[in-house]
Order: sequence, then C-alpha cells, then structure tokens
Amino acid sequence: MPRAWRAGRWLLALGCVLLFTACSHHAPPDTLVMIIESSPANLDPRIGTDDQSERIGKLLYDSLVRRDEHFDLQPSLAERWETPDPLTYIFHLRHGVRFHNGMSLSSRDVKWTIDSLIQGTVVSAKSSTYKYIERVDTPDDYTVVLHLSAPYASLLWNLSDGALGIVPYGSGKDLAHAPNGTGPFKFVSEEQDSELVIERNDDYWGEKPRIKRVRFAVVPDITTRALELRKGSADIALNAITPDMIDAMRHDPNLQVSITPGTVLMYLAFNLRDPILKDVRVRQAIAYAIDRQAMIHYLWRDAAKPANSVLPEQHWAYDPNVREYDHDPKRANQILDDAGYRTANGVRFHLTIKTSTEEMTRLLAAVLQQQLREVGIALDIRTFEFATFYSDVVKGAFQMYSLRWLGDNEDPGIFEHVFHSNSFPPKRANRGYYVNHQVDAWLDAARVEPDKAKRKQLYFKVQEQLSEDLPYVDLWYLKMVAVYSKRLKNVNIPQSGNYDFLRTVELQP
Repeated sequence: MPRAWRAGRWLLALGCVLLFTACSHHAPPDTLVMIIESSPANLDPRIGTDDQSERIGKLLYDSLVRRDEHFDLQPSLAERWETPDPLTYIFHLRHGVRFHNGMSLSSRDVKWTIDSLIQGTVVSAKSSTYKYIERVDTPDDYTVVLHLSAPYASLLWNLSDGALGIVPYGSGKDLAHAPNGTGPFKFVSEEQDSELVIERNDDYWGEKPRIKRVRFAVVPDITTRALELRKGSADIALNAITPDMIDAMRHDPNLQVSITPGTVLMYLAFNLRDPILKDVRVRQAIAYAIDRQAMIHYLWRDAAKPANSVLPEQHWAYDPNVREYDHDPKRANQILDDAGYRTANGVRFHLTIKTSTEEMTRLLAAVLQQQLREVGIALDIRTFEFATFYSDVVKGAFQMYSLRWLGDNEDPGIFEHVFHSNSFPPKRANRGYYVNHQVDAWLDAARVEPDKAKRKQLYFKVQEQLSEDLPYVDLWYLKMVAVYSKRLKNVNIPQSGNYDFLRTVELQP
C-alpha cells in the first residue's frame, strides 16, 4: 500500500474527525458507552460463537468455573469440585445465586444447560464439544455429577466462562433475544446493528460492577468510531481504531491510549476441499509470499507480534520450534513453478478471500492481494456484512478468509476443535476441512492423557505437523489497544481482549 495513499486517507479521516469535534455530545453520567464493530450474533451462551456473543455473554452469564489471567481455572458457580476418577466430575454449587428474573440457581439448571446441548434440544456448533458427557446426575439441588464416556482433559476449560454459561431450566430459542443469566450485568435492550444495553445486577452473588449501565454502540465505520470518541459521545473502543488514528488521538487531552500484550490471534484460513488450495505446496507458497512484518509495521504500527502457533507464546503447551515462513517471494515462486502452476499474462490462478465490512480486515485483504500478485496469484476480494460473512465461514463456504481467535486459543483443546477430522461444520470449527489422521491420533491421545508433560509433547507434535500442512497461516497476536475517555479509571484490559474489565472500571464525575 503506497505511503502517500495511506497518509492521504488518514488526513481525510482526521479532517472529518476534527470538523465535528466541536459538536460535543457527552455520554450520560451513569452510562459507559463502548464502541463495538458489530452486533452479537446470538446471546444464548449455548449457541453464540462469534466474538461479540462470547464477550458480552460472559457479562450476562456465569459458568461453573472461570479462567484467571494465568489461564488457570478458579471457582465460579461451582465453589468447588472433585474428580474421583477420570470419568467422573462432581461440582458443588454456590448457595443463594439467582438468575436475573429472580429464580434461584439449582443443579437442574446446570443439567438442563448441558443436556440441551448433548441431546440436541438446541442446535449448536458447541454440541460436539460435550459429546464425551454420557449423563448428568443431580443428587441434590446443589450437586452436579458429570459421567463421561471417555477421559476428557479439556472438560473443565469447556465449562468455563466464554465457553458455556449456565441458563435457566426450560430455556429455549427465546434466550437469544431475552438473555437471563446469573452474571454481573443484566440485559436491558438490543437494537440490531445499532446498540445493546446492559445494567448492573445489584443482586449479583459476587463482587458487583462499579458502573450502573453499559451501552454497546455498534459502529461499523472506523472514522465514525474515532469521531465518537473525540466528541465524548463514546467512552472506549478496544482494538477498533486504526493505528494511524491512534497516533493522532494520543494528543487529545480528553483521551487515553493503552497498549498492553495480548493473546488474540489473527489467522488466515484455507478451504482444503478447494481444487487449488488442497495442494499443500500452494499453501506453503502463500505463506512465504506474505510479508507479516511489513503488515504489522504499516497496518498495525507494531501493535502486534508475529505468530507461529494458534496458542499464545506464554502457554505451557506452546511449541517454540515449529517451522517458520519468513517473507520469501523468490522461494514462493519457485515452489509454484516446481508444482507446475505456470503463468499466463502474469497470473498462475485466481483465488477469492471473503471478508467483512470491518475496515482493518478489508485493508488486510487488500495488502494480501498486492503481496500474492508478486507470486502470480490473483486474489479476488468479496466483502459482506458481518452476519453474512460469518454465516459463510461457519458453514465452510469460502476459499480463504481471515478472522481472530479470542480466548478459545488459550487452551490446547482448540486443536481438536479446529483441526480434528471429526470437527467439520456444523459440529465444530474445522471449517477448512483439514484431514491428517496422524494429527487425529495425537489429539485423541492428548484428550485422555492425564499427565501434563506427556500432553505437552503430544501438542508439540500437533503444532509441528500443522506448520507443515498449513491449514492456517498464523499471522500475529494483536496487542490490546484501548482508546478511552479520561472519565474512566481502573481500566485493566485482559490479555484475551474480553470485556471483564467492565466489572471493575469506574466512571468519574
């Protein structure tokens, strides 16, 4: 992307922002206004898998256990649990917990939540995650016993916040539009593609939020997001402003910019059923053609770090010795020549990447288009509203796409979820239809292996094979970039980029 074009585009955007800055409309004094890029697809925690559904869902629903900042599991609705054998998990629930409608939480709610997934009461891509739960017993109102058909090392992680929230007994499809959880915030209202409002749950069993209300303002356009922050009509945006704009917004006396390490993975995925992309040599050539360092520097202003695995670098199962694909267009061209993909008028073949209307993903696609052109690949870009784009992705209806993993990539169980041959849509998230039976065998062994050191070695083998087969190109880990009003204090953004900071953030008068 020419620097002059980038500079001109930014100056135009900045001019628009400055033009309207004087017309200030401040956010209500008791309401925090947070900008998000798109509406959540489904606020039923058994169903929603997109970023906004999971992030906002964590505020409305509690899970049996929760993840802490070190990826360890801590008590939540279950104040304690034990595993007398690898096939039995016993959870002891807290007393005095109530759903937002006033009903008391009991073991039958937990049983209903899990049974509705494993018995197919609700149709969800999450269902197969719990297929090893054979039955759920409730010996009393505050005890839940899960009986497994086989050991499942990632079970607790998949019962934690962000993976599965507990819903009331009898909950059906209406929960998607009328959420009713036990979480620190309660649902108030939603207007699709416009806003979603939640308020503090004053009867929450745990530490109550310090703010009364949150309004999530859906703003697809990046320039408008910057404008809302500059006007004071929005309070915070997380990883939703272009780095160029952030550099300018640092000088605004009413705004604060925070950049912290992150675990959110941005990746490029391929459909391996495609007649061209099923050739591993094509995927490897694409990996060598991508200049990740340049994109990190120019697109993200160094607010990202190259990734070579789905897992974050600080994870206990992360393999630092996988094959790396440094930018090498000469090698990419040689691979494609040797594979017999000849050029005609400078083009070897066409591929299509699907993207949402979100600006940074469209910019990424445009830069990929330029970089792949250097090796004779004509990349066509097809842009859709997020709901349509994401629907195609989860169905496997694409050649290429780019998205982010948020939170889910903090447990090695993601490898089975995304790369096992039994995880094709709609069961789970092997959307590219990757098949390697040796990888399946390693994942099957890791699932039942109780010894952490042995599991680690199995996941090392998986990562090394994935780096050869390349069903994904792992692009980079995004740093957490928050732009927020100085009327906020105690803004502590988690590495995963979730919205837990809204539990402790405060509004100053």
